[in-house]
Amino acid sequence: MLIFLLFPFFAAAAEPSYPALSGRIVDGAKLLDAEASARIAGKLKAHEDKTTDQVVVATVPSLQGLSIEDYANGLFRAWGLGDKAKNNGALLLVAPNERKVRIEVGYGLEGALTDALSKVIITTAVAPKFKNGDFAGGIEGGVDAILSILTGDAEEWQRRAQVREDESSWAEDLAVIFVMIMVFILIVSFMRELGRASGGARRHRMRDGRWVTLPPSGGSGWSGGSSSGGWSSGSSGGFSGGGGSSGGGGASGDW
Repeated sequence: MLIFLLFPFFAAAAEPSYPALSGRIVDGAKLLDAEASARIAGKLKAHEDKTTDQVVVATVPSLQGLSIEDYANGLFRAWGLGDKAKNNGALLLVAPNERKVRIEVGYGLEGALTDALSKVIITTAVAPKFKNGDFAGGIEGGVDAILSILTGDAEEWQRRAQVREDESSWAEDLAVIFVMIMVFILIVSFMRELGRASGGARRHRMRDGRWVTLPPSGGSGWSGGSSSGGWSSGSSGGFSGGGGSSGGGGASGDW
């Protein structure tokens, strides 16, 4: 009974704490100076005033033990980015301590800001700058690319995405074949060892030269299980979202 009564408190302690949505840029990791922050926020505001798309940048000192995908999706939903009817929000999340970055896309923008384009933005416009320690340049480059695609100027980014897919397909196919071969070898080896361990049928030569087959001596088995968990949270601030949501569209990367 005591465990049952205390469970809500334990669950709350395990949930992540999200920062308040105080503006179009929430720089919790202190990666931007005042000038860069104001410049980027101005671009985001101009785009939102023109299209109603709500794009927000967030930097966090920690992902609190979550994957960047889970944290970004939870933060997106907690803030409710984008219009509730249009779901036209997007989030650029940077976690410098874990060296992770993600573009989380609302349902309504997935057709324009696809997973492939989001990945290309990260690998070509964001991560290279981050590797050189230029966080302001990487964040602004990512924002410029996102806004360019959302305003319909996505031709160059689509070409880059196609080139990237063509270049990676050969290596990916080879990797799949290699993994399949290794799995087959491991299965065969495992079955042989299992037969030996379980005392499988074997032949034995008698002193008079005759061969006899000895019967199996036993068997064995195993079983296993799995578990899963979940979380939810929320936050609020002076600058608010419109109630939009995301289903996990977008892409992640590191540097």
